[in-house]
Amino acid sequence: MPRTVQDILDHADELAKRFEDYEPSATDERDPAVFGELRRAVLSRSDAERSIRDAVKHARERGYSWAFIGSLVGTSGEAARQRYGHKYDA
Repeated sequence: MPRTVQDILDHADELAKRFEDYEPSATDERDPAVFGELRRAVLSRSDAERSIRDAVKHARERGYSWAFIGSLVGTSGEAARQRYGHKYDA
């Protein structure tokens, strides 16, 4: 449905009024400690994934099978190959 310039201007005025009239309440506040905790957890997971990726690379370079690697990372060999193989296997 096409919008006219006037429709767009009216909507912009409505949004501006809502912004100007907004009064935050205590329930709108967010605890920054939760953000920090979540961010640290995500960074930790990223570090762990990097370590696993490096270990898989070294295992493959030393001739270990995908079945063996999969058993250690908790998947099938095929799932391990699909997740990590494209970077290290020719």
